[in-house]
Amino acid sequence: MPDSAVRKPLIVGIGGATNVGSSTEQALKLALAAAEALGAETRIFGAETLTVLPHYLTAGSAESAEGKALVEAIRAADGVIIASPGYHGTVSGLVKNAIDYIEETSKDSRVYLDGLPVGLISTAYGWQATGSTLAALRSITHALRGWPTPLGVTINSAGGIFKDGQCTDDGISRQLDMLAGQVFDFARMRMTSKG
Repeated sequence: MPDSAVRKPLIVGIGGATNVGSSTEQALKLALAAAEALGAETRIFGAETLTVLPHYLTAGSAESAEGKALVEAIRAADGVIIASPGYHGTVSGLVKNAIDYIEETSKDSRVYLDGLPVGLISTAYGWQATGSTLAALRSITHALRGWPTPLGVTINSAGGIFKDGQCTDDGISRQLDMLAGQVFDFARMRMTSKG
């Protein structure tokens, strides 16, 4: 099938903190915008979803509108980008709860994130938690059978580098673009090989 006949890859973004506009969510949105610029379709599950998503495995949690939307997006995804703040050295509870919903795909023909490229972003107010949070996200991605991209982005947000949806650090901006490019390219390769 020629490249022109291949549909746009869907890249699903999961991440943020309790407030809309957190540095984590801004980084995720910039990565998704870079993927869109390359030709991807994107969908984000940020603070507005994460803060109302019921705890996974509570009665009816998978039946909530937010839970259903997240699971259906994951089922349709060709790639995923996950962004988490580093809380006490690891992934935030809000982000982990959203990731736990992927368990709903355990009996699907494509289990979990099997074979999907997964870009990972960790932010923290200082450097200490960024590395351990990124390592935790990589372990989670492996457990879900996903393929973490070679580049993972760690961001020290203490300097307030995100302003009005823009990143004032050129190095971080380039890394977010590269991460998006890796997810997009791997998703297209996978789609082409299956098509």
